[in-house]
Amino acid sequence: MSALAGSAQAELEFSGKIDLEARVFTEDASRNNQENTNASVLIEPQWVWFSEDQQHLLQFKPMLRIDQNDDERTHGDIREAYWIYTQDNWEVRSGLRKEFWGVTEFQHLVDVINQTDLVENISGEEKLGQPMINLSIAMDSGIWDFYLLPGFRERTFASTDGRPSLPLNISDDAQYESSAKQLHTDLAIRWSQSYDWLDLTLSAFHGTNREPLLQTSLENGTPVLVPYYEQMTQVGATAQAIWLDWLFKLEMIHRDSKSESFAALHTGFEYTLYGIMDTDTDLGLIVEYGRDERGKDASSTMQNDLFGGLRFALNDEEGTEILAGLGKDMDYDGHIFSIEASRRLNNWWKLSGEARIIDASDSRDPMHSLRNDDYLQVTISRYF
Repeated sequence: MSALAGSAQAELEFSGKIDLEARVFTEDASRNNQENTNASVLIEPQWVWFSEDQQHLLQFKPMLRIDQNDDERTHGDIREAYWIYTQDNWEVRSGLRKEFWGVTEFQHLVDVINQTDLVENISGEEKLGQPMINLSIAMDSGIWDFYLLPGFRERTFASTDGRPSLPLNISDDAQYESSAKQLHTDLAIRWSQSYDWLDLTLSAFHGTNREPLLQTSLENGTPVLVPYYEQMTQVGATAQAIWLDWLFKLEMIHRDSKSESFAALHTGFEYTLYGIMDTDTDLGLIVEYGRDERGKDASSTMQNDLFGGLRFALNDEEGTEILAGLGKDMDYDGHIFSIEASRRLNNWWKLSGEARIIDASDSRDPMHSLRNDDYLQVTISRYF
């Protein structure tokens, strides 16, 4: 929904949504104080303003969530608040923004600009806005993006009452390798180019690692996990190629930090069957594999994992979509199953569902602490 303000050319658009979310856990929690059911409300408005000459854009997107059980999940945040100035072949983007760099389905190795918001969802797909100044220049050689990233945002974690959660409490006293701590300024650069059948990117990042090392410590005699944020340098590349009904994807990185140096890749394909069984439904068959050369010493949960998935697009008026995936850890013989579905009820209402089942019986498996946190979730959204 939009509202016109000012002259006939300058435009202010207002939109947003309200989510009502219900979540049920199928097993009792590891902690006695954790509940098997949870409800929450999300309010997320958005304002977008375009100048009369269409060269300036301002966007403001706050959010507020009220959660039944998790004090950390009850919070407000500014997701995005930025200004864009556009010229013929370049743009300046300044403020709190989100930048997505990945191409694969089940893991995004190269996506290092924004911090992960784990209290919203353990999938890692939800991100916090990152303060930045981004200069983007379109040339014959490709699109060049330069990033100045002043300031750092810590990763969010569930409280002791929230689920899913880690086995120990997370300390609020995060530690940093850099003496500048949260005020450290990071730098990044990215090149992208599209050909008829191939999309390529190269990227480099130097600054504070968004993924903390969780170090065991004591606070008032109680064991806790203390987040420690290292400095790192990462170079990455992605490739995405289309051939007939096949889509091939690749992400790979090399990362250097004080504690370790390693390479990792995630690759796979998606084959689409169009109009299955003489209907309008398309079915995508997804196969991906992720490998981290650190092996079992990796902090990542996807150090040697194989994934398969099905993507249904019904192509109906309601925009019904279903994505189901199964991942197998080849080192620890663990499994994770997830399914996500959504369908518009009308122009204003949307129904979404999500389920995650985690099988991680090996105590060495990084997913082991979540073994009792299988859940079903239903969300109804009202757009405005």
